[in-house]
Amino acid sequence: MNFTQAHQSIISKSIWNKINVFLLFFFFALASNAQILEPVKWTSKIEKKGDKVILIFDGTIEKDWHMYSQFTPDGGPLALEISFKNQKGNYELIGKAKEGKTRTAFNDVFGVDETFFEGKAHIEQEIKIINPNLKTVDVDFDFQVCKEVCINSSKKFSIAVPSSFKMDEVPVVSEAKLDETKVVGLAVDTVKKEEAVQPKIEKTAETAAAEIPAPAPSRSLWSIFFLAFLGGFAALFTPCVFPMIPMTVSFFTKQSKSRAKGIRNAIFYGLSIIAIYVILGLIVTKIFGADALNALSTDVWFNLIFFVILIIFAVSFLGAFEIMLPNSWANKADQQADKGGLVGILFMALALAIVSFSCTGPIVGTLLVEAASNGGIAPIVGMLGFSSALALPFMLFALFPGWLNSLPKSGGWLNTVKVVLGFLELALAFKFLSNADLVLQLHFLEREVFLAIWIAIFGTLAFYLFGKITLPHDSPTHHISVGRLSLGLIVLSFTIYMIPGLWGAPLKLISAFPPPPQYSESPFGVGGSGNGAVSAGSIKGMPEGAELGPHGIMVFHDYEEGLAYAKEINKPIMLDFTGYACVNCRKMENNVWSDPSVLPILKNDVVLISLYVDDKRELPKEEQFTTEAGDKIITVGDKWTDFMISKYKTNTQPLYVITDLEGNNLNSTKPTISYVSTEEYLQWLKEGISNFK
Repeated sequence: MNFTQAHQSIISKSIWNKINVFLLFFFFALASNAQILEPVKWTSKIEKKGDKVILIFDGTIEKDWHMYSQFTPDGGPLALEISFKNQKGNYELIGKAKEGKTRTAFNDVFGVDETFFEGKAHIEQEIKIINPNLKTVDVDFDFQVCKEVCINSSKKFSIAVPSSFKMDEVPVVSEAKLDETKVVGLAVDTVKKEEAVQPKIEKTAETAAAEIPAPAPSRSLWSIFFLAFLGGFAALFTPCVFPMIPMTVSFFTKQSKSRAKGIRNAIFYGLSIIAIYVILGLIVTKIFGADALNALSTDVWFNLIFFVILIIFAVSFLGAFEIMLPNSWANKADQQADKGGLVGILFMALALAIVSFSCTGPIVGTLLVEAASNGGIAPIVGMLGFSSALALPFMLFALFPGWLNSLPKSGGWLNTVKVVLGFLELALAFKFLSNADLVLQLHFLEREVFLAIWIAIFGTLAFYLFGKITLPHDSPTHHISVGRLSLGLIVLSFTIYMIPGLWGAPLKLISAFPPPPQYSESPFGVGGSGNGAVSAGSIKGMPEGAELGPHGIMVFHDYEEGLAYAKEINKPIMLDFTGYACVNCRKMENNVWSDPSVLPILKNDVVLISLYVDDKRELPKEEQFTTEAGDKIITVGDKWTDFMISKYKTNTQPLYVITDLEGNNLNSTKPTISYVSTEEYLQWLKEGISNFK
């Protein structure tokens, strides 16, 4: 090879190396940007259908992702929030936004049924335009969309309104003129695709345009039916209903000309009972509407009113007074029942419902309250379950009259059943009060207070069952039955089971009832001894801006304050990008941070700074800004999201980073880490700290 050839070879290798370096950086950039995901593509339009003006929003969701509905309950993932920015003086909303087909799955971390869209999201909002000069309707969506991870996003619509939108015009469609989506943050999802149950609303996006009912979880409907059936079964053993079983069945068997006719009449009597209560459920649904019932479930006044109602029902069952319907109603029903025939039997069933109301009314009211909080056809399903249990004995004993001899005799035990139901209603009432407190974030009824109330209620019930307490309508007894003793032991065991909850025990059997563990006076239990935590008062000289976080770890929620403290004590920083609605963030804190090998390191060797990307508190006006991409940074969560994306080129949650005092990463192989095992997290943590100089 001559000099010229060798020189050309060297130049070629040099050029090829530069190309390789360029390609390496190019693909690295692509890999970094690939972390910023937008799995939902939106379109919007305004249509006129008859005399209605409707805003229509359609989202196409990528495969295996799902977006949470606006009806996902509080305390779970982030529900869809719809904000109408220029509503005042321009247009009025007619009802709540309606949704297309949704699914549901139970989240065992938050203890709620998550309602979500898959494949497509279809949302409609009817409006009434009151400003003839209205040019646009400005709407903001804030939503969470999930797969293995969850993205908190916002979508801004500015929908052009046609200049002439008259009642006699043909339908007009106007596409949105602004299509802007802002990615807010990403959290890890625990809803597996195979956990989703059958669709709750079997409507396509095309048919949903006419009328789209609010979602009602299928699993909840079955649960409501089962609980209502148990409620109806319990109502049978009350002083107002139980004695009427042999009387009514004997009437049909003796008054009927043949046994076959007696059986037929008794069956019709039972079906009439079912029809009466189902009609009651229909009336409740019709009056409030399916959408309104579901929307009311998180309304403060709804929960407060039902708290008062259930307290009244409970006090009635405990014997303070009786809730009675007017006697004239019962007299009129009896008069119609005397006419005989199928019409007479129907009025006999109505008379039973009226006469027994003092016992069944509180149970029916409680079931309707609970069903109403689920929305949809839940009140109808609840009444179907209740009335089926109530009517079934009348049918069975008519078919098999000999069974009447096996029925226990009426007595004081019937009032015991009534009192037990009163205690249960009293306990349930505080669930509604807790809902209101959670929505308002008043912290009056935190987890410890709620559990203390339940322990007191069920503890008193146990003493009652053991005969240590008597109430106004109780008969004097010199001994208690084996059944009452057994029930008392069960209630006492349940009471003892709840006591460790005051010290931070999860209480999985009742996880759906008390407030979540983080909504408490101390997330670590009374006295702050749970999970190795310490109380705030035991730390002297707590630095400004710091507070006790999970497991007693001192944590900052502002980057600048945490950085200043880290420089003061010369320790590395661990950034924790997290979210209030991040399921796996809580799992990492509960399962990994609590490990005896990890917890001392987090407490003593690093300065923890937890930044919540879904913090909705608004920044001061002087701190708000617009990014180079045009995104407006308005909230605290926006600020930390922008920091995470601009600095670390990702929006995944949970995201952990160990840095020095200049903000440089201390882990060379894995600069950031997310949802991992305890062993991997511990190794990463030790490596980062060892590199701190």
